[in-house]
Amino acid sequence: MLKKTLTFLALFAICSPLVLAQNLTSETLSGLRLRNIGPAAMSGRVVDLAVVNKDPYTFYVATATGGIWKTTNNGVTMTPVFENESTHSMGAIAVHQEHTNIVWAGTGSRANRQSSSWGDGIYKSTDGGKTWKNMGLKDSHHIGRVALHPTDSSIVYVAAMGHLWGPNNERGLYKSTDGGETWERQIFVNDDTGVVDVAIDPENPEIVYAATYQRRRKPFGFHGGGPGSGLHKSTDGGKSWKELRTGLPEGDYGRIGISIFQSDPNIVYVSVEQGFQYNASTAYNERRAGLYRSKDKGETWEFMSNWNPRPMYASQPLVDPSDASRIYMMNQYSYSSDSGRTFRPARQSLHGDDRIFWVNPKDSRHVMKGDDGGIGISYDRGQKWLFYTNLPVSQFYRVAVDMAKPYNVYGGLQDNGSWYGPSQTYRSAGILNEDWKKIGGGDGFLNLVHHTDPDIVYTESQYLGLSRLNKKNGQRQSIRPGDLQGRIGARRNWTAWGPGEPEPELGNAMAPGNWDGPFFLSYHDANTIYAGTEQLWKSTDGGASWKSLGDLTTRVNRRELTIMGQRADTSTHSLDDGIPYYPTLTAVAESKKKQGMLYVGTDDGLVQISADDGKNWTNVSDRLPGLPKETWINTIETSSHEAGTAYVAINNYRNNDFNNYVYKTTDFGQSWASVVGDLPKNRVARTLREDPKNPNVLYLGTEIGLFVTVNGGRNWVELKNNMPTLPFNDLVIHPRDNDLVLGTHGRGVWILDNLNAIQELGSVINNEAALFTIPDAEIINYNIGGAHTGDMYYRGENPRRGAMIDIYLKDDIAKDQISLTIHDVDGNLIQEVNAGRKAGIQRVYWGFTHQSFKSGNIDPNNDRRGRRGFGLNGPQVVPGIYVAKLVVNGQTYEQQFKVMDDSRLDVDFNVRKAWTASLFKIGRLYEEIIDGMLGAQKMQWHLNKLNSEKIKYNEDAAAPIIELNRKYNELLSRTRSVYFGVSGWIGPWSGDQQAQYDYYKSMIGKLEKETQSVMKTAIPKLNKGMKKANRFTNK
Repeated sequence: MLKKTLTFLALFAICSPLVLAQNLTSETLSGLRLRNIGPAAMSGRVVDLAVVNKDPYTFYVATATGGIWKTTNNGVTMTPVFENESTHSMGAIAVHQEHTNIVWAGTGSRANRQSSSWGDGIYKSTDGGKTWKNMGLKDSHHIGRVALHPTDSSIVYVAAMGHLWGPNNERGLYKSTDGGETWERQIFVNDDTGVVDVAIDPENPEIVYAATYQRRRKPFGFHGGGPGSGLHKSTDGGKSWKELRTGLPEGDYGRIGISIFQSDPNIVYVSVEQGFQYNASTAYNERRAGLYRSKDKGETWEFMSNWNPRPMYASQPLVDPSDASRIYMMNQYSYSSDSGRTFRPARQSLHGDDRIFWVNPKDSRHVMKGDDGGIGISYDRGQKWLFYTNLPVSQFYRVAVDMAKPYNVYGGLQDNGSWYGPSQTYRSAGILNEDWKKIGGGDGFLNLVHHTDPDIVYTESQYLGLSRLNKKNGQRQSIRPGDLQGRIGARRNWTAWGPGEPEPELGNAMAPGNWDGPFFLSYHDANTIYAGTEQLWKSTDGGASWKSLGDLTTRVNRRELTIMGQRADTSTHSLDDGIPYYPTLTAVAESKKKQGMLYVGTDDGLVQISADDGKNWTNVSDRLPGLPKETWINTIETSSHEAGTAYVAINNYRNNDFNNYVYKTTDFGQSWASVVGDLPKNRVARTLREDPKNPNVLYLGTEIGLFVTVNGGRNWVELKNNMPTLPFNDLVIHPRDNDLVLGTHGRGVWILDNLNAIQELGSVINNEAALFTIPDAEIINYNIGGAHTGDMYYRGENPRRGAMIDIYLKDDIAKDQISLTIHDVDGNLIQEVNAGRKAGIQRVYWGFTHQSFKSGNIDPNNDRRGRRGFGLNGPQVVPGIYVAKLVVNGQTYEQQFKVMDDSRLDVDFNVRKAWTASLFKIGRLYEEIIDGMLGAQKMQWHLNKLNSEKIKYNEDAAAPIIELNRKYNELLSRTRSVYFGVSGWIGPWSGDQQAQYDYYKSMIGKLEKETQSVMKTAIPKLNKGMKKANRFTNK
């Protein structure tokens, strides 16, 4: 067996990479099921809600990057209904209130953030979300609103915002009058301006309001407004439009939100963005514009207040459908009871960054809120909240693992801090929300555990907010490098309003850092950390002190750069929201094989290398063939196999370029080659990892899917299987367990347990069959019980119990041409295992048991006694070495593997061996009872046949047969109970268990005598007067 394993490893090195990929498709890998471990404790960003007004227990939840979810029981259970389409990102959702099976979904986030994902148009469902069809507008990328005609379900308006990162033509307001089969563009301003909101007058659907929105994001900044932004109205169903200005402020606008009072549509509210000196990620130094009200359907407007918090994100008023003075405002949940003149932030126990609000039109007390932390529901107008803990749409930026057993997964999440939780538990219910522990605030990013002290975790929040945490005692120390004058709390546009110097009154300036600031722990020294701001920093004392290794950016002054042809000034809307610093480092790495060999990437397109631990640097950016200037270097991965090998995963979507860029060097960065191969277009690379066992195997996480190659990047296939369409922001391979751990930015953490099959596939893919290396397997005894939870409760998946066995078949195969069996090292058969027969990799499990004992089911016509049905599983095997034997068309494949005891147990081997033997003893007793009751079962079977054919018989004579079978079944049941009772405790029997066994064994002879007596007395009475064909026999 050892030779076969060594052969796999040797073939990694000698097989031609081109040969390795022949026949490999996504279907080949489809037998490898992944498991989602959540969490749902913090949920994730919700962008829109669509509630069925006549049945508010039914609603749809549109998430930023986790698809669409539906409930029909007021959120007690949530079901994903948009998983396998070609996008995961949502911007808007609407349900037709008269034809509630019709649902529209506009894809692409409408939040305008630097982390915003894009979509591929407008989708429609006519069966309540069961199936979806893309209805076009695929290049719109971001849809801000879908508005449906209140009575005519064929009329729909779509507010297409257009590309966030560059100009494009497919944007504006679109209308369909045939249910989405064709579209007419009704508003178009220019290639920089789309439509962010649209609203239909509920009494006169010919009246439509639309908000145009000019905005552009670049790697270095954001401009959230311009002359293209405006408020428009049509009174003829969109045939003609006029801009509304009377009473609204002069000048250019940013984002605009619209809300019509449903009880009196003469009243309309709009939020208008305008201000002076916007501080990135905070607010305007001076708010201008704000909330306006019209009482004449938008012809004139009255200024109500300047309240419009962080409008770029989700500026949106909502007027209570039954109370014109009650106004709710997003992006920061607040409300007004005086028509918007004053607002107060409501006390809430939910997330504070709010995206959408809904008020029940029949009961204003009943409201719902969607935010960056999921969904909340309130029955007192938003004063107290119920949080939905069953929506697992967590958005991970980065993931890492530790070496605990079972290992923990660490991750940082979009605006939900940093957490860690177990990859599996010893609880039969799985991995619960309460298993996850929060270890950091803000927006969470990378969290790494100290190499030698598992209690020490280096945690990170936005802009390289680095700290060192002791999990054991909760102590935390900020260790962010470069803040020699102290760290500021807010991120201000220092360079926008002055020469870039610190604010004189504060006398401090935070060292510029990227939103997702990079750092790593050296592979060669446990206390050495490297971290990147605009400089690369090194610490050799766990972050207590730092040394600069130089500014490795272009040092460009972004105020000399333009967005939409304009340079920033004091009136630029939402200037650089989320990007207070540029340029900065975005990726840093050290060779796993050579200490001091460093690689650095930046957000302004540089790749630099140092072979002497940062003393000297070489810019190699121009050596990456075909790479545009100013691209975002997202991930640098160094090889576990060769000192000179490294990879970079680069994305350029921030420059409106959605091509794939992935490169490899084998000479310490002196030259690079593309390894994009046949990767599908426009997937956008986010992260890449080299397999630690097979250098030909690479894993690539993209904006739309996970891909794997077994030939070094010549050919790629998507590894999707049971996962939905997702963005994969990070991934890691556990160094001990060999699991692939995936951090998705929309559906939490997914794990592919054990990668042996993928690692070894390339060397056998052209063979008829293969049996892959089987990992060591642990007999886990899961705990049961716990408090009642109800159904609004998320449960992450544990690994399936048993030894994991992966087989490969080149083609589909007949059942009689394949067998899989487990043997001990002496060749004795332990168990037969059902093997998959489908072409590709099939994963099956052996549950650590011997063959089942025979069952009590019989076929009266041939006396066959099976090992299925009402029988007993065989006893657990003892720990040791076992052999899996696969036979395909007469060819045998074998692999040895190790079975280990539950690591929590401390049981002497001889005790366990004796316990297993005692279970066999009970099992043999069980089979004795099965054999003894054959005659009784045959008689009962005959009675059942007479009953089914409605043939009369002597019921008094039949009574002893029925009673005899009852006794046998009772004896079987009690013997099973003893078996299960003994199974639960590895050790000697209790006195009661021994007494029960002895008593049940003594009953066998008594029941055998009773059987003979019944046959002699009952059968003649039953046969008396009965037709010959229906008579009982003694056989």
